[in-house]
Amino acid sequence: MKRRAFVRSTLAAAMAAAVPYRRPLLAHFQAVSQDAPNVDAITGDGGQVTLSGSAITDLKNRLQGRLLLAQDEGYDDARMILNPSFDKRPALIAQPTGTADVRSAVDFAGENNLLLAVKCGGHSFSGKSTCDGGMMIDLSAFRDVRVDPVARTARVTGGSLLAQVDHEAMAYDLVTPMGTVSHTGVGGLVTGGGFGRLARRFGLAVDNMLSADVVTADGQFWRCSANENADLFWGIRGGGGNFGIVTSFEFRLHPMQRRVVGGQILFPIELARDILRFYAEYEARDDLTLDFMMVAPPGGAPAMVGFGVCYSGPESAAERVLALVRSLGTPIVDGVQGMDYVALQQSGDTTDPRARATYLKSGFYPELPNGLIDAIVDGFDPAPNRTTLVFVQQSGGAIGRVANDATAFSHRDAAGNLLAITDWAFGEDGSEHIASTRAYWANVEPFMQGFYTNDVTLEDTAETINANYRENYPRLVDIKNKYDPTNLFRLNANVQPTM
Repeated sequence: MKRRAFVRSTLAAAMAAAVPYRRPLLAHFQAVSQDAPNVDAITGDGGQVTLSGSAITDLKNRLQGRLLLAQDEGYDDARMILNPSFDKRPALIAQPTGTADVRSAVDFAGENNLLLAVKCGGHSFSGKSTCDGGMMIDLSAFRDVRVDPVARTARVTGGSLLAQVDHEAMAYDLVTPMGTVSHTGVGGLVTGGGFGRLARRFGLAVDNMLSADVVTADGQFWRCSANENADLFWGIRGGGGNFGIVTSFEFRLHPMQRRVVGGQILFPIELARDILRFYAEYEARDDLTLDFMMVAPPGGAPAMVGFGVCYSGPESAAERVLALVRSLGTPIVDGVQGMDYVALQQSGDTTDPRARATYLKSGFYPELPNGLIDAIVDGFDPAPNRTTLVFVQQSGGAIGRVANDATAFSHRDAAGNLLAITDWAFGEDGSEHIASTRAYWANVEPFMQGFYTNDVTLEDTAETINANYRENYPRLVDIKNKYDPTNLFRLNANVQPTM
């Protein structure tokens, strides 16, 4: 009897619990059966188009993820990127949860010739991951990392962030080189090349990509590798987002201990010239990355110069390896110590200048002659109402042991990627800060040979972008003609089709 009573009461409770959900569920089906309002939008060539409510509703019904219009909850959060200077309002935002959703969203954009932006981590300095009046495909709901510790590979979905890759791989003492700010999106970082703290030892992120799944402009799904659709595989390794949306990456993982020696060591700004001369002449090693930096914080704090350090060799040898760096002077800041690699990867997150209004110029330099050293030091122009930063992503090592035409990334011969960055409080007039950075860059630019695809600016013309791909440009055009002849994917370092 007691058992029967228990069963009856359990069933009654379950039925009662189900009742409140009937109304919202019914309301959901009623909502999707009603057409959305018509929406005015912008086409890729700048024209006007009106999207019918029935077409928008049909797309919404085909997505497992959300489709957001301007009046919807979550729209304002979804449209934002890390550089708030670009406060744009897409006509609609698709948030795919899988490849099927990506295909449906791309199909819709192509059928309506919409201006299309793709957002992964939202780190585009020049605002390429958002748009006014077009369609944004926001991959923030499409994040997953699966590590195979036996095969030493990782499968990474298109919207994933670097932090997820580092976290999952390091659980098995495995790693693949991935950026320097953990909330960067894998998709944007990798397709442009993928610098990171371990790149001198293990190569760029593109050098560790084994295969990828891509949705191209016609909504088709392609699996590509060195042996399958090899032209597309070559193009997405340095050609940026020109050819489609990568929905899944497969990366090679390398054995590495969790603990590295890393952090920042910063000296008085008066030592800048001596430190750059040391940087130009010291004998670099693959297991040590030294990223030069010269920074003047806002508020009038003293400017400093030094390095961001990552040494991934035996910790017992770290003091010997870093002895030359420590001998440069008495540091103002010395945070170089043994630490978890994942913690080092996250160490720049809170100070990432892209949380503020930001402007950037960048370029690759093949060597660091005295003339460039003088230009870097003499033109440095700090001000109390902004952050002024000059930074180098060190190249060489394993990066330079790959041929320029082995992947679409063609700057294997660079010694480093020099960046001049300023940021200021959002809402303030940034014209003074932008003008200062441009004036600074005019003095160092004669020493540069091209720029990092991921750092393309609004000032870069088709001519400068084409030249930046160097000898790889004609091959990239052929791939663009094949996979995106209408230039649907144009908000990037754009390779324009010729068909």
